[in-house]
Amino acid sequence: MAELVLVTLDGQVRDAGTPLLHVDDLAVVRGDGVFETLLVRDGRACKQALHLDRLEESARALGLPWPGRGLWTRAVEAAAREWGRDREGWMRLVLSRGREGGGGPTAFVTVGAVAERVLRARQDGVSVLTLPRGYSVDLSASAPWQLLSAKTLSYATNMAALRHAQSQGADDVVFTSSEGRVLEGPRSTVIVARGKTLITPPPAQGILPGTTQKALFEVAPDKGYACEYAPLFPADLIAAEGVWLVSSVTLAARVHTLDGLVLPAAPAAEDVASLVALAVETVGSD
Repeated sequence: MAELVLVTLDGQVRDAGTPLLHVDDLAVVRGDGVFETLLVRDGRACKQALHLDRLEESARALGLPWPGRGLWTRAVEAAAREWGRDREGWMRLVLSRGREGGGGPTAFVTVGAVAERVLRARQDGVSVLTLPRGYSVDLSASAPWQLLSAKTLSYATNMAALRHAQSQGADDVVFTSSEGRVLEGPRSTVIVARGKTLITPPPAQGILPGTTQKALFEVAPDKGYACEYAPLFPADLIAAEGVWLVSSVTLAARVHTLDGLVLPAAPAAEDVASLVALAVETVGSD
């Protein structure tokens, strides 16, 4: 079985070991593009509809040419089939503006194996540092060109934050605003539990709308949980009855340590893990 699958939007399975991008592709020289990352299970892409919705919204925010949903659906399904039903994987959808010299957009789908780091985070949870992002919760509304609600290829700051956390002995990061409000992780959405209520910061604060969080909020009420969007501060994370970083591939990673403080066990830990798994496998699968 291939360790990496590559499918272009014409539906063709390509040799992932053969170069695809030109040296002047704007994804490379400018980070001028968008992407989505999905979980692949049982030969299909989870939450496919939600991810395609967000990919299109991100492309619109950047003014990127949109190849059409049908082409993406065909490529996603071909890539999932090629990966197979017997192993879990991550799937990445990439769309760039194309070559600097002109021409059409660059678009492709890749699938690879889920990292050991991800499996450990699911099972054991994560330690987290809070780090300032350096802007206000009002920035998204006053400066839409900052693209805070789009999932762009410009991830250098996010990756630098993760490297900094790891150099300090932590696994992950929760960003805070200049007002000290909780925002999101570099590749996740923050969820806290207060009894039978699940809370996440409002996307209007300049947060990328999370597909996993959205799916979780769709299934949780049927299992007896209320769901809310509300501002949070680091103190709220400490006082909560559980904190999670949720994302499409890692699913629910419980935060067991925050800025060096060991958090108490979360009574809802099993519920949240099972609800996220249910959400990922059932919501937006068309």
